[in-house]
Amino acid sequence: MTVQHEIKSQLAKLLATEDIVVEHKQVETAQFNVQTRVLTLPMWEKASNGVIDMLVGHEVGHALYTPDTEWWKEVKVPQQFVNVVEDARIEKLIKRRYEGLNKTFYNAYHELSDKDFFEIENKDLDELNLADRGHFNFKIGHFVDFDLDIEENLLVNKIE
Repeated sequence: MTVQHEIKSQLAKLLATEDIVVEHKQVETAQFNVQTRVLTLPMWEKASNGVIDMLVGHEVGHALYTPDTEWWKEVKVPQQFVNVVEDARIEKLIKRRYEGLNKTFYNAYHELSDKDFFEIENKDLDELNLADRGHFNFKIGHFVDFDLDIEENLLVNKIE
């Protein structure tokens, strides 16, 4: 099924409750610029409508909940950890605001996991760094088997 870009653009604007700019480009991943209010969606050949809906929901989460400040510079937190925590935070908030997105996110991450989108099929997840393991836990943790040790579980629980 072909992704109808104009419909996805309108969906993003409605969910964001503002007239954000939505672009569809050949980029590796979706992104939202909190300063310029531009949401960029990738034009992936094999992306289903459900995956695009999840990307819209995720990026609108940034539009609604990510502050336009660089607070992490003051606390000297590595950017990789900021990204993991912020993504988990805004996904939880957007799914609370629009409860129907829970199923959209679940199905999209299931699809991405099945397609090995994160390219982890032949990797030992136990050897990845903590930020990557936390990232995978929140995105595809329902579909991939890996164990977090006690300290990692404590951190993941704090992020949740």
